[in-house]
This record gives sequence, structure tokens and C-alpha cells, in this order.
Amino acid sequence: MITRRRAIAGLMGSLALPRIARAEAPQPAGQPAPLGEMTDRLPLNPRVIDLPGLGRATGQQGGTLRILVGGQRDVRLIPIYSYARLLTYGPDLQLRPDILAGVDVEDDQIFTFHLREGHRWSDGTPFTAEDFRYTWEDVISHPKLYKSGPPPELVASGQPARFEVLDDLTVRYSFVSPMPAFLPKLAAPLPTVLFMPSAYLKQFHASYADEASLTRLAEEQRVDDWRRLHIKMSRSIRPENPDLPTLEAWRPRTAPPAEQFVFERNPYFHRVDQAGTQLPYFDRVVLNVVSSEIILAKTATGESDLQAAGLAFPDYTLLKRAEKTHPLRVALWRKSQGSAMALFPNLNCVDPVWRDLFRDVRMRRALSVAINREEINKALFFGLGVESADTVMPDCPLYRPDYARAWAQYDPDLANALLDELGLTERGSGGIRRLPDGRQAGIVVETAGESTLETDILELIRDHYREVGLALYIRTSQRDVFRSRVLAGLVQLSVWQGLDNGVPDAHSSPEGLVPTTGDQLQWPLWGSWYASGGSAGEAPDMPEVVALMDLLKAWGDSDDPQMRERIWHQILALRADQVFSIGTVNGALQPLVRSARLVNLPEEALYGFEPTSFLGAYLPDTFFYAQV
Repeated sequence: MITRRRAIAGLMGSLALPRIARAEAPQPAGQPAPLGEMTDRLPLNPRVIDLPGLGRATGQQGGTLRILVGGQRDVRLIPIYSYARLLTYGPDLQLRPDILAGVDVEDDQIFTFHLREGHRWSDGTPFTAEDFRYTWEDVISHPKLYKSGPPPELVASGQPARFEVLDDLTVRYSFVSPMPAFLPKLAAPLPTVLFMPSAYLKQFHASYADEASLTRLAEEQRVDDWRRLHIKMSRSIRPENPDLPTLEAWRPRTAPPAEQFVFERNPYFHRVDQAGTQLPYFDRVVLNVVSSEIILAKTATGESDLQAAGLAFPDYTLLKRAEKTHPLRVALWRKSQGSAMALFPNLNCVDPVWRDLFRDVRMRRALSVAINREEINKALFFGLGVESADTVMPDCPLYRPDYARAWAQYDPDLANALLDELGLTERGSGGIRRLPDGRQAGIVVETAGESTLETDILELIRDHYREVGLALYIRTSQRDVFRSRVLAGLVQLSVWQGLDNGVPDAHSSPEGLVPTTGDQLQWPLWGSWYASGGSAGEAPDMPEVVALMDLLKAWGDSDDPQMRERIWHQILALRADQVFSIGTVNGALQPLVRSARLVNLPEEALYGFEPTSFLGAYLPDTFFYAQV
């Protein structure tokens, strides 16, 4: 059996992941007061967070952390903030074992995971290899639960991984070809699902529960069959089932619908500080649901102890003034997205005229060079952002100035020339061009309506587009409706943040730049086709997009770090030239407001979904109040 020391050494020695850091040595654990007489709360080798080594203070348990959210769906922020994963990124963007004690990597094809002995779920049941076996054999491999078979992240060269249980604390995944993105995906905000609480979920599975019990439970949960029952009761991304055991720092105690969601300390959380005190420090986290329009006002009056969601850079001035009258502090973190806001022409639009136009690179280039990014930067970001295409940021090791400048200059004359080349030479009322079928060239841009900054930027872009004979109409909806309309092809042009991870390296997967999911706004049907293994959506039929997908496959098949870096540059160059998304400004600043008593929150940091899981990489389980 591979020892844990060798497991960690194996992780350190992986050629494919040179940025992986050493796991901490175990230390004795303390007994936090709120847990009473509970025993066996910690693994024999908990993960130790060296707070002095991070330049942070050693804390104390207790207190409640209040956060404002704009809707019930935002309960998902807690597992994202808590960020307990098999492996996690830290503030230095290095990958470390977290839930895992260690992992051996052989040629990026064989991954052997070593669990922490004595680790338990939040309900006290053991966390063992059985939770991985159940997930692989009874969920992922079950034709009713995964109708299309294992997801793409568990398939190499068309063949699913081989899964093995070596003992109660050791499991192995083997692939027929290299899978360099396998470990990074386990550290994602929404990670590849490899384990579930089997002891709890078996009561909802047809292989373990009798039909009568499943029928009764399905009726109680108002679902049609055991398949939907299992999916509902196992959903951890949106922690709406208080009975579902978790490994996160805080466990949900409130079922929707509610105006306030309470999360309480997980008594079996696997991390301790260097003094041996079990984390998290906070006893509970409370999400208060309010209208998104008043998050700023409530934050400015001290009704949130930690707030980033619902705030934007234009709010900074008001928040700084609020520091003088309320016990709060405001920091500015730098967003890690490729663009603070980007436009996405829908290449799968059902309108044949717009679809053909958007698939012509001249149209996408015209839409890009018609935008005055300098005006946007000065008007809305005080000139502190970086005018850029939607690409990696300057501090990314893959950055090249040409990627940022490609078709990102303000050149209305060039935009006019490109639109004329497309045949849009006839103009109607107000100088607005006409489409080939005679309609006005009016583009409807749709937004989820969650950011006033988006609306402000679109107001400026509307004026820029009018100068080149295009009308822009803004349509606001709710996120679920917005996403559904995009996937249905009903949206022409949409707005969202740019590239999720603006600071990747050559060992990061480039899948965010290629059609891989149905959530990608510029090619939702092609992304669905890839994610479903060809059973949904449509196969891409644009040569440039097919080239992107071929490059993604080549990156995944390569075990040569230099080759992977070359492929990354090919992808970035192709995207820059083809303008599949239209960036505005990156390096934008994100206000982050905290209670003046809150300790261990960095003053400066990167803020984004990936790779930092918003706050997750900065260990919110170590935040505490200086006085409780």
C-alpha cells in the first residue's frame, strides 16, 4: 500500500503540475467550544493551515457572518466560498491537497487518491472509498442517472476512466491517454463530482431501496420517479437540502423557500489552524435575501459583514464615504476575468440572417472596433482598467500584447468599411443600416439584469454602434430565463463577464475558450454537443471553431509541457483573430466590504470565479471577529 508520505511526494513530483505545493504536516487538534463533548471530530491527519506563514492572525471561534444575496439561488455561494475540494488553489494559485491527504500522478494518466484517515461527513458518517465507489458505479455509470454516460472530464480518447478501490482510504482513476486537466478540474468552483455521501443517498437509489419507499419519498419531494428524487436530494451545488451531509466548512440548516438561509459550522470539518484549533472560526453564516437593487444601500449602512456580490466599481465612492459613519472597511480587489464585461454574438442564433452575419468574422470585428473602450474605461472605471479584447490579463504567463490589442482599437471608419463589405450599405430612418431582408439592423442585446455596470456600459456602446449605423436595444430578464433563451437560440447578442480565468498557465485547461458547455453564450448548441458526447445540441460546422476543438483535444493528448504552451498560444491567437467574444476592459477593480472587526481578509487579491472561487482561495474558514 502506498504510504501517505509517498503519496504527497508523488504529487510534488508530477511533471504535469509544477505549481503544486506541499501538503502541510499534521498537528494536534484543539476542541472548539461550540462542539461540546463531541469526539472523533477530526481526521487523524487534518489539513493544517499555517496562519502566521500566510501573514495572518490566529483566530477564535464564535460569531455569525452576515452576507446579503439578491435571490434564493445564491445559496450556492457558500460551498463556493467555503471551497473544500479534493485539491484547492491557494492565494498563490498553487494546487494543494485539501480533502485528500495526497495523490500520486503517473504520466498524467493514472491518479491515485489517498484519503485522510478518520475523516467524516457533517453527519458523522465515515468518508471513505465507498463514497467514491458509489458515485462511480451507482451514479455516474447508471444509465438512468447519467443517460449519456460519464461526463467528458472523465473520458479520454473516447473511453471512460477505469476506477479502482485499492482499500478503504485509497482509490485510483486510470485513463488511456493523458488527462492534464483532471486535477485542476477537481479544484474548480464547480468541481468534477467524484464522491457523494453514499450512506445517506442509498435510501433514494433503486439499487438499495425498495420500490414502496422510493414511491413514498418521491411523492413527499414532489418528483415523478426515483431518478429525479436522487438528483434532487444529492444536489450539493445549490445546498437546498439541509439533510444532505457535506464536507464544507458550514452545513445548510434552511430549506427553501426562505428570506434567510442559515449555515452552521460543520463539526467534522477537516482543517485546523497551526495551534490545533478546528476551523472554521465562525459558528454560522447567514444569507439574507434582499432585492439586488438595495444590496449597495444595505451594505453601506453596515447590514452585511462581508460583501462583494451585488457590488461594482462605480459603488466604491459611496462605500468609502460610508466608512466614516459605519463600522466597515472597503478594499479593492482586481477582477481575474478576461473582461469586466463582454459581448457574445450568438453563433447559434435561430434567426438565419443574424446567424449568418455573426458567423462572418467581418461582422464580429466591426462590432469590436466600433466600441470606444477608452471612453468606457474613463467614464466607469476612472481609467484604472485596461482596455483590451477578451483575453488573458497582463500578469498571466501566457499574455501577449497582440492578444489584448487584436480588433480592440477604436476605429469607426474601419467598422463602417467592414459593414459595407458585408453588403449592409442601404440605410433607413436615422441612418440605421438595413439587413439583407430589408429589416432595420437593430441588434437586441440581452442581459440577466444583475449588474447596473452592464447597463451603464451598454448605454455607451449603444451610442458607439449608432455612429456606424447599427441600432442596439437592451433587453433585461432574469438569469434562468436569460440562459434558457440563449440555449434556445432566441438571443442575438448577450452580455456577461469575459473569460472566467484571466490568469491561466499552460497546465490549465483551455476548455473555457472552446465550445465545451451549454452555458457558453456565443455557441451554446456546440457546447451542449460536446458536453453531452453528441447526444444534445449540434456539432460545430464553422472551420475556425472545429480548429479550436481540435486544438483542445491536442492539448489534452499531449504530455509535453512545452507543446501544451504552444497549443495555448494557438488557441489564444485564433480567438483573438476571430473575436468570438468582444471584450471591453479587464483588470477592473471589485469593491469588497467587510465589518471593521473582520480579520484575515487580504487587502489586495484577485477576485473571480476561477481560479480563486471568489473568496474561496483566501480561506474564509480562517476569517474571524477580533472581538466576539
